[in-house]
Amino acid sequence: MNYVYPAVFYEEEGKISVIFPDLGNLATFGDNVADAMRMAVDACDQYLFTALRDSESLPVPSALGEIDPTAILKAFEMESAADSAFVNMVLVDMTEYARQHSDKSMKKTYTY
Repeated sequence: MNYVYPAVFYEEEGKISVIFPDLGNLATFGDNVADAMRMAVDACDQYLFTALRDSESLPVPSALGEIDPTAILKAFEMESAADSAFVNMVLVDMTEYARQHSDKSMKKTYTY
């Protein structure tokens, strides 16, 4: 199953930081925009996978236009980064993530 959540991307100390306001201000960063997007997908995957595994309800994603990057950055005293900020939707494929990171043990048979 696919999930899509908005994230605020902004430049900070030569890196690209990312905040997910709908996911308790989950944050990550990358060396550039492409790396930050990969890290954002991974962080979102981990957050949602853990919530689903623990039978927690997932927050309803905000619409793209509902996210004000300036207000979010102001809450973190990062107003100076608002000029470089943008909001982007981050898509995660939980079926694929669960397949790769399942907690289920596997029986392996070795032949010598």
